[in-house]
Amino acid sequence: MTSIADALSQYAVIIVTGGSSGIGKAFIERINDVNRTVVVCNLSRRKPELNLSQLKLRHVPCDLSDQAQIERAAAEVLKIMRGEAAQGKVLLVNNSGFGGYGRSEELPRAHQTEMVDVNVRALVDLTMRLLPELKARGGAVVNIASTAAFQPTAFMAVYGATKAFVLHWSLALGEELRGSGVNVLAVCPGPTATEFFNRAGMKKGAVSDQWGQTSEQVVDEALRALARGRRQVVTGWVNWVMAAVSSRLPKPFGARVGAVVLAKFRMSKVNT
Repeated sequence: MTSIADALSQYAVIIVTGGSSGIGKAFIERINDVNRTVVVCNLSRRKPELNLSQLKLRHVPCDLSDQAQIERAAAEVLKIMRGEAAQGKVLLVNNSGFGGYGRSEELPRAHQTEMVDVNVRALVDLTMRLLPELKARGGAVVNIASTAAFQPTAFMAVYGATKAFVLHWSLALGEELRGSGVNVLAVCPGPTATEFFNRAGMKKGAVSDQWGQTSEQVVDEALRALARGRRQVVTGWVNWVMAAVSSRLPKPFGARVGAVVLAKFRMSKVNT
């Protein structure tokens, strides 16, 4: 079995979006555990609160819903890569994203359109700006999708649709880049104990310890899949089973089943 250290040791620079919390923060902490020579660039609004003095962490402030800020941040990352980072492969982890629970007509329109901006547009924009450097050096792109990508998701309609885009775009881009030296991995976690649920309007404890995963578990599975050259990974065996079943249902029926399940979940878990 390929180790996580093997997965990370080949990279000279790693770019993470949304590294101030959740899965993105867990990526940075895991990098610190196994490869402190790599230059890490974090793109997020807040600087990560990490006590990692030996890690070469460069925080690049960026609101990923703002196209002008993405342009500036990408230019800064390229400057760091070409200046202080040693020659070697590049890993881009597109982790930033957020959701929203509720009927579409009840959720603020600005919240929903910003979700599309961050979950979809920013991911494509940043990747395309950095892709020439990745192709020149070799490396990989890891995109954080979701098990919500496998079926229509009433009461989280925009979020599920954005993650379906992330999954399908990642797989398509991976085929376009086959043989180029750049691999693309789509990571599909299920419920994960992060700040995601707070912003989505969920109550504290919305993710059950029995069914949910920690950010660290998601990151470790993602890195093992990356080391094996996988194109897609659903983290957690329960999530894998649920994704396998839901992806095979006729879409209208899957949408109905999902609506029933999420409606009950929403009644007990969403802040009102």
